[in-house]
Amino acid sequence: MTPLSFREATSRDVAAMAASRLADTTAGPADERMAAYLDGRHHPQQALRPRTAYIALAGDRAVGYIAGHGTRRHNCAGELQYLYVAPTHRRLGVASELLRLLAGWFCDHDVRRVCVNVNTDSEGAEAFYRRHGAQALSQYWYVWEDIGGVLAGSGG
Repeated sequence: MTPLSFREATSRDVAAMAASRLADTTAGPADERMAAYLDGRHHPQQALRPRTAYIALAGDRAVGYIAGHGTRRHNCAGELQYLYVAPTHRRLGVASELLRLLAGWFCDHDVRRVCVNVNTDSEGAEAFYRRHGAQALSQYWYVWEDIGGVLAGSGG
C-alpha cells in the first residue's frame, strides 16, 4: 500500500477530493459547494469563520478529507462539516488521523464544543464518532463537549 500523507487542503484540492468519491457508489457525489465553502463564499447555517480542511493522500491521490468551521449551531463553537474516506482506506486509521488534525486546529482556535451532523445511513459513522468521544445530541447530531479529548486519546 502507498504510504499516506496528510496536509491542510484548499479549494485547489476540491477536484481531487471529489474524485476520491467517484468509485464509492454508496457515498454519492461530493458537495458541489466545497470549493466555495473553503474559499469562504458558502456558509452553512450559523457558520462562522475561520474554517479549514485537511486531505489524506496516497501518493498524489486523495483518499480522504475533513473540514470544519466555527459555528453557533447547537450552542457549539465549532462544527465538523465534511469527513470522507475512500472505501479502500477505511479502517486503517485515516479518519482518526483526519479527526485529530481537525481537533488540533479547533483547539488552536480555542474552539472546544464541536458538533457534527451524523449521516445515519453511513455504516459505522455513529460508532466512529462515539469511539472518538462524541455524544448524541439528537437523532442526527453528535457533540464533543471538549474536542481536545480527541488529541489526548480520550475522545472528548
